[in-house]
Amino acid sequence: MALTGRAALLAALGSLPVGIWDPSWTGILAVNAPLAAACACDFALAAPVRRLGLSRSGDTSVRLGETADVTLTITNPSPRPLRAHLRDAWPPSSWQPGTEVASSRHTVTVPAGERRRITTRLRPTRRGDRQADRVTIRSYGPLRLFSRQGTHKVPWTVRVLPPFTSRKHLPSKLARLRELDGRTSVLIRGQGTEFDSLREYVPGDDTRSIDWRATARQSAVAVRTWRPERDRHILLVLDTGRTSAGRVGDAPRLDASMDAALLLAALASRAGDRVDLLAYDRRVRALVQGRTAGDVLPSLVNAMATLEPELIETDARGLTAVARRTAPRHSLIVLLTTLDAAPIEEGLLPVLAQLTQRHTVLLASVADPHIAGMATARGNTDSVYEAAAAAQAQNERHRTAEQLRRHGVTVVDATPEELAPALADAYLALKAAGRL
Repeated sequence: MALTGRAALLAALGSLPVGIWDPSWTGILAVNAPLAAACACDFALAAPVRRLGLSRSGDTSVRLGETADVTLTITNPSPRPLRAHLRDAWPPSSWQPGTEVASSRHTVTVPAGERRRITTRLRPTRRGDRQADRVTIRSYGPLRLFSRQGTHKVPWTVRVLPPFTSRKHLPSKLARLRELDGRTSVLIRGQGTEFDSLREYVPGDDTRSIDWRATARQSAVAVRTWRPERDRHILLVLDTGRTSAGRVGDAPRLDASMDAALLLAALASRAGDRVDLLAYDRRVRALVQGRTAGDVLPSLVNAMATLEPELIETDARGLTAVARRTAPRHSLIVLLTTLDAAPIEEGLLPVLAQLTQRHTVLLASVADPHIAGMATARGNTDSVYEAAAAAQAQNERHRTAEQLRRHGVTVVDATPEELAPALADAYLALKAAGRL
C-alpha cells in the first residue's frame, strides 16, 4: 500500500491555511482526519492485487533486430473494478536504449469479473534467452488517494535468434550452384564428379566429355553431363574461445562467424549435402547432428542463439578429437576461428595433420576492416606509426594463412560483411573441383 501524490498534495493544501491562521494540533487534525478517512475508504474500494490472475501468450522467438509481442492477460475476480498502473519487467537488453519506460509501463482498467489483455513489445539488442521478470501492479481506488501494490511472477521466455543478414546472398549462390549442378546451359565437368545424363553435342563442349559408345548407337554426337557429388558431409566448427570475443565493428567476431555458417548451411543443404554443427572451446557448447535438409537451418539457428564467447583459450587438441569423432568419414570440416599467429602456430598447426589426412579442411576467419584503413593512413606521425603497425599485423595474418595452405587448408580471410559470401564461394569452388 502507498499514498499517492494526490493525497500528499491535498494534505499539504489543507495544512497550509491552518499553519498560517491557527497553528495547532486541533486544526491539523480537523483538516487531515477527513482526508485519512477518505484514504481508508479509497484503499478499501481498490481492487486487491494478489487475487488477480495473470497469464502470458505471444512470441517465443524473434530474430535479433526484429520485434516480439508478448501478451499479458489480467483477470479480475474481485467484485471491485481494477484501476491500475502496471510495469512488465524484462532484462534491459530486451529493448532499444531509452525505450524501456515507454514499452514496459501500462495503464489498465479491468471491470469486476472480467479480463483484459495488454501487449509488451520487445526489441532485443542481444542474442540469447530473455526471461520475463516480475509484473508489478499498483491498484488505485476511485479517488486515487491510496493504492495497493503487489508483484506477480509470470514466467515467459523469448529466444533471440541470430539475424542471418547474409540471407540476401543466397539467391546468387543458389544460381551458381544450379550451374554446377548442370541445370542451366552452363555445364561444368570436374574431376570426381558424378555422371548425370547424356545430351547432344553443341559447339564449345569439351571433347573429353564425348561418349563414343553412345555416339555409335545414335546418329548424333552425345556428350556426358556431370554434376557435383551429393550427400557429402559438412561439419561446421565454431570456435567459441577468447579470440571469438573480440569486437569487429559493433559485434563480436563470433556473430560474423555464425552468419557465415548459416549461409553455408543453407547453401549446402540445398545442394543435397548433410550439415552438422559443433561449437567448442574447452568443451562442447553446442552440437547439432543428423538433421534433415528442411530442419537443419532452424536447428542451427536455435543452437546458435544462446552461444556466447568464453574468455578462455581454445583447446585445439580437444577440438580436433571431437571433430574427428563427429565426422568419422571423409568430410568437409569448416573451422570458423582466428588467423592470429599465436593460437594457430601453438594450438592448431601441431594437430592439423590429424584432420587433413582424412578430411578436406577449410578455415574462415573474420578480418578487421579498421586495420585495412589504418594501413593506408598518412598525414602525420601518429598515422604513419598506425600504418606501420597495421601493415605488420596484415603480414602476420598472410604468413599464417600461407602456413595453413602449405598443409592443404583452404583459407578464407574477409571482413564481417564479406565473410559469408566468400565462404560460400570457397565451398562452391571445392564442389566444382570435385574435392568434396
